[in-house]
Amino acid sequence: MSGGPSWNVLKGRKDGGVSKANETINLPAPTFNVSQLIQSFAKRGLGVKDLVALSGGHTLEFSHCSSFESWLRNFSSVHDVDPTMNNEFAQKLRNKCPKPNRDTTAGELFYSTSSTFDNNYYKQLVAGKGVFGSDQALFSDYRTRWIVESFAKDQSVFFKEFAGSMVNLGNVGLIEDGEVRLNCRAVN
Repeated sequence: MSGGPSWNVLKGRKDGGVSKANETINLPAPTFNVSQLIQSFAKRGLGVKDLVALSGGHTLEFSHCSSFESWLRNFSSVHDVDPTMNNEFAQKLRNKCPKPNRDTTAGELFYSTSSTFDNNYYKQLVAGKGVFGSDQALFSDYRTRWIVESFAKDQSVFFKEFAGSMVNLGNVGLIEDGEVRLNCRAVN
C-alpha cells in the first residue's frame, strides 16, 4: 500500500508449526558494527549486498528510544555522541529521549517519509542521520558505503536489489519437517 518494489514469492515453502519469541535472539542488534552484521548475515547465507538492501526496510520503521540511546549519550570515553552522527540530528533525538525518560512510548520514526517505501533511508545515512548505530555504520565502512551511495543515488537500483534480497531471505532456514500451508495464517 506504500508503493515500492515487488517480487515473485517462491511457492511451496514449508512452515513450522510454532513461532517462538526466543528464536529472535539471533537477529542482528542495533548496536552491531559492520563486521558483526556481515558475519550475522553470512551465517544465514546472505551477502553484503543483501545486508545493505534488507536494511532499507527501515525506511518504514519506528524505533523506541531504548534502541538507539547508546549512541546519543556516553558513546565512548572520548565522545558523548557517536561522531559519525549529524550533530543537529543527534540533538533532536536527545530532546525526544531525555534522561530520565518517563515516556516508554517515546521514539523516532526512522525517516521523514516513513509511510512510503523509498530510498530516503540511504539518503539519510549519507547525511549522517541514521537512527541505529548499525544503520549509520553501513555508511561509515568501506565495504558497504559504496552500496549505500548507489542506493541513495538511484531508487530503482535499490528496489531491484531489495527484491532480489527478499527472495534470498525467503530461502533462509528452510524447514524439512514443516508443512505447506493451505491458508498462510493458520496451520493445516
